[in-house]
Amino acid sequence: MWGAIIIPVVFILASLRQINQYERGVKFTMGRYAGIMEPGWRIIWPIFQTYRKVDMRVKAVDVPDQKAITRDNVSVTVNAVIYYKVVAPEKAVIEVQDFYYAITQYAQTTMRNIVGEVTLDELLAQRDKIADRIKEIVAKETGDWGLQVGSVELKDVSLPPEMERVIAKQAEAEREKRAVIINSEGELAAAEKMAQAAKMLSDVPGALHLRTLRSINDMSADKSNTVVFVTPVEVLKALEGFANKMNK
Repeated sequence: MWGAIIIPVVFILASLRQINQYERGVKFTMGRYAGIMEPGWRIIWPIFQTYRKVDMRVKAVDVPDQKAITRDNVSVTVNAVIYYKVVAPEKAVIEVQDFYYAITQYAQTTMRNIVGEVTLDELLAQRDKIADRIKEIVAKETGDWGLQVGSVELKDVSLPPEMERVIAKQAEAEREKRAVIINSEGELAAAEKMAQAAKMLSDVPGALHLRTLRSINDMSADKSNTVVFVTPVEVLKALEGFANKMNK
């Protein structure tokens, strides 16, 4: 009597399978897809049914260093990280043998192809744009595998040592160029101000003499200075005219 009760209970307990909250189970009955097993305890009848757990959490795939050649024939080494998750576990199991390996390989190929379409300057200056392009291509292909790509980040772009030296020299030359331009603009502004001041002094009668007297006064404040005063031409002309009148 007890045997008739214990055997079914043991059989049922042996058929129980636990699906965690972050997982889904893909169930097959006699080799055919039979549905998704939600989190909790589920029964799988031995011999007739099998199942496979699929982790639904976001995963980070570290794409290994990839050597590529840019459109302007510069050899670079690029690596990236892809964040994705499974959104259709039945497709991830049925449509592709190993979705983790498949997305890694596809990301490597896509990254090399995209790098080959841009110049070195574009690769260094537009990393976010290039990462978005890689994401777009990878997401389009892996969508049929039940995967959803969240983002792609370019971690590092390594250059050959000789190219790093060339870029450093280029950056230094650019800084020197900006310094020369700024200095020239300052001299131009100063010259314009001096021209305006000269025009103002020439237009206002007596302004030049007042400016001269003020400059002499400023220099005389320091007793160590020796001031040589040059008589203005206008004074000499006035004296010359006075002398001519006296002679007449």
